[in-house]
Amino acid sequence: MLQIHQVSLSLYSSSRLLIQLIQSSLNELNLTYPQFLVLSVLWEEDGLKVNEIGKRLYLDSGTLTPLLKKLEAMNYVKRQRGEADERTVHVELTYPGKSLQSKVQEALEPVNQKFIESSEISLPDLNQSLLNMLVTIENLKETI
Repeated sequence: MLQIHQVSLSLYSSSRLLIQLIQSSLNELNLTYPQFLVLSVLWEEDGLKVNEIGKRLYLDSGTLTPLLKKLEAMNYVKRQRGEADERTVHVELTYPGKSLQSKVQEALEPVNQKFIESSEISLPDLNQSLLNMLVTIENLKETI
């Protein structure tokens, strides 16, 4: 019988290898994988608060703040403190940050194509299965 630790090992190993593949494509754009993740969230929905980005990536503000500072120094995002509450920080893409999306998609296209050609499962099906697993794990976390 398959045990949860075996699933965990498969997920961990697959994740590390996929991240390495993606990172090799991001190197030409001088982006790290965590920076790419933050930008990906903002490409889906711009103008989020730091805590909203953190919820989507399961990262705390202590981890996100250095990433956002670096992206701001690279002129990909701008951070702005809330007027009503200075503890909230809004993050928006700059024009270069928005334009970077097409460059990243172009850089990742070979990886995307190779995955599609060599995988027995479609990317949408794989993504849905992983999202379902994420929900299951979130629910388990609340009960244990």
